[in-house]
Amino acid sequence: MAPQQVSASAWYVQGLAALGSPANQNFISNAGFVITPKGVVVIDALGSPALAERLIAQIGRITPQPITTVILTHYHADHIYGLQAFKAIGAHIIAHRAALQYLNSDTARLRLQASRHDLAPWIDDSTRLVPADEWIDGEKDLVVGGVHFLIKPMGPAHTPEDLAIYVPSEKVLFAGDVVFRDRAPYVGEADSRHWIAALDSLLGMDIKVIVPGHGAHSTEPRKDLQLTRDYLLYLRETMGRAARNMDPFDEAYKATDWSRFEHLPLFHAANRMNAYNTFLLMEHESN
Repeated sequence: MAPQQVSASAWYVQGLAALGSPANQNFISNAGFVITPKGVVVIDALGSPALAERLIAQIGRITPQPITTVILTHYHADHIYGLQAFKAIGAHIIAHRAALQYLNSDTARLRLQASRHDLAPWIDDSTRLVPADEWIDGEKDLVVGGVHFLIKPMGPAHTPEDLAIYVPSEKVLFAGDVVFRDRAPYVGEADSRHWIAALDSLLGMDIKVIVPGHGAHSTEPRKDLQLTRDYLLYLRETMGRAARNMDPFDEAYKATDWSRFEHLPLFHAANRMNAYNTFLLMEHESN
């Protein structure tokens, strides 16, 4: 976990392009941080308390400033299971209110229960789901130590509660899982139509550096925004055609040319599920 500096005051750590496992401590997502004269703002909390503690230690080696704020891009497990470590040092946690539905759901409870088995000992009985201290509904301007952060709702996209965090003074965007780089996106039960619209809105912003939720940072933001967008459009085009024609999914999937994307890491782990979920979504949209 070596922090990489992407602008005068913005840094991030890069998770592995892998599925979560005991061997990698669930270090499969990125987390960012911005150092200001009055404290450090962290974006996302990583996938286990031990990882979060390592990140806190790494930040402490770079600056004596305290961590005052954690902003969550969304409430998926690989981004939030480290929250309790930040809560223990008194950080103020900000997230979108739409995450409350997931946080209080059987899905979240059962996911944590499974993670205690699948990711032991890094996720255990002491690992808990931590709610935000501040739930926001729309755009929020946050100023810490004279540094302006624009917290911008992106959802419903990858999740209903997606947030992107923009630092205008340095033109750095922490995009969360609205942007994937160097790996196949995880679509899950996303609203891909609105996700594409969210990417279109980001394409209109003055961005020099994007830190995605997964993969290396990008100094070619348009190219990398476009890659995620093109993948989602292709899923909707191919699976939408199959749904309209009432083709069986297995036949449609096999007949689709995936060559443009199959070189991406985790393509074979994620793509079939992405396609199936998009097939179901397109069936729903056409009814």
